[in-house]
Amino acid sequence: MIAVLQRVGRASVSVGGERVASIGRGLLALVGIGEGDDRQDVDWMVRKVPELRLFEDAEGKMDLSLRESGGGLLLVSQFTLLADCRRGRRPSFSSAAPPEVAGPLFEELVAAFRSAGVAAETGVFRATMEVELVNDGPVTLILDSRIEEKVSRRGAPKPA
Repeated sequence: MIAVLQRVGRASVSVGGERVASIGRGLLALVGIGEGDDRQDVDWMVRKVPELRLFEDAEGKMDLSLRESGGGLLLVSQFTLLADCRRGRRPSFSSAAPPEVAGPLFEELVAAFRSAGVAAETGVFRATMEVELVNDGPVTLILDSRIEEKVSRRGAPKPA
């Protein structure tokens, strides 16, 4: 599971010209669900995202987590994050989970964040969405729930 996190002053999602979700200060998470992702990937994201220290404290240091800052989380499903662009001009999306797998897993992710006490909003799965955001910083991170597995497949040593 891949997530592109952006710290935002505000963000919203519209479908067909109608706003379906919005947050104030917080994180926008574009989420790509890959072939083979499962509950372990959901659990990893739910443990990681709310605790990342991405928000400024009273001294201006990035030392507060989403949870500590009281910010919201806007989750947007985006299979294109799994694009393989190594060959040719047309991206391959073969490593993305099929919609019948990704949809329920995305809903499980949203529910898990909410159960963990995170104020989570979401776009509409498989819809064409317009995402608006006011980037704060900008602060943008890429998370991959299986990075250690990928690193070890390349033969590089796992981080200590």
